[in-house]
Amino acid sequence: MPKLKSHSGAKKRFNLTKSGKVKRAHAFKSHILTKKTTKRTRHLRTTTYADQTNVDAIKKMIPYK
Repeated sequence: MPKLKSHSGAKKRFNLTKSGKVKRAHAFKSHILTKKTTKRTRHLRTTTYADQTNVDAIKKMIPYK
C-alpha cells in the first residue's frame, strides 16, 4: 500500500493527544484585537479539543501524527 499524503493545512492546525483526542487552537486571535476584551483574548489563548463530529475527518487528514 502506498504512503498517504498528509493535508498541509491540517498538519499545522491539529495535534493528537496520547488518548487519541484532537487538540486545536481557538480562532479569532490573529488581528483586530483592540476591540476584543482582555478576558476574551486571554481565553482564546488556551487550547481545546475538536468536536466529536469532526474528529474522524481530521484524523484522515493527518494519518502519521
